[in-house]
Amino acid sequence: MGTVDRLDKVTTDIQSGRVTRSHLSHKRPALFLDRDGVINEDSGNYIKSPDEWIPIPGSLESIGKLSQNNYQVIIITNQSGIGRKLFSIEMLHAIHKKMNIHLAQYGGVIDGIFFCPCIPEENCNCRKPKPGLYNDVSERFQIKLENVFCVGDKITDVQAAENAGGKPVLVRTGKGKDEIDQGIIPKHIPIYDDLASFVNEIIAEKK
Repeated sequence: MGTVDRLDKVTTDIQSGRVTRSHLSHKRPALFLDRDGVINEDSGNYIKSPDEWIPIPGSLESIGKLSQNNYQVIIITNQSGIGRKLFSIEMLHAIHKKMNIHLAQYGGVIDGIFFCPCIPEENCNCRKPKPGLYNDVSERFQIKLENVFCVGDKITDVQAAENAGGKPVLVRTGKGKDEIDQGIIPKHIPIYDDLASFVNEIIAEKK
């Protein structure tokens, strides 16, 4: 794909809402986060409005620590509620605006948000566990995924990270504990209580 074609693709993605706030760089270490169940409380009925977006205790502070330690924080999330007509892309942006406002109180910055709006029946390549969005970030911003931790709360997050060549990490928040109890998480996957415990560890190791 040539330069002009690539620019057109990025522009189309931004206009469609698939990509927001992309000011990423391969010069800073990256960390990929799922959203629902990792940053905010999950819901079986989907997060459909800013009022329903409730941060998990310690998650915003943790992203602040990542930002202050020069990590670029990238959210990769399935948002099939859009494809199911439960909420619009505009509403998703409103949810993320609330998230960013709250994050700013802790010095946190989300450097990019990549999401799949498709329902499973569409069989797209961007919906986790497929690695399409991870590969897209890697290609566009020259990020080597073998060096990137990918934090999620579901087996699909783990599978997507592994399919893309990243380093999957599972947290017990969201659906994490239930999936661990079901025995569907491979034994080699690192498991943490929550995002805060994982971030505290990698920041301590960095120092």
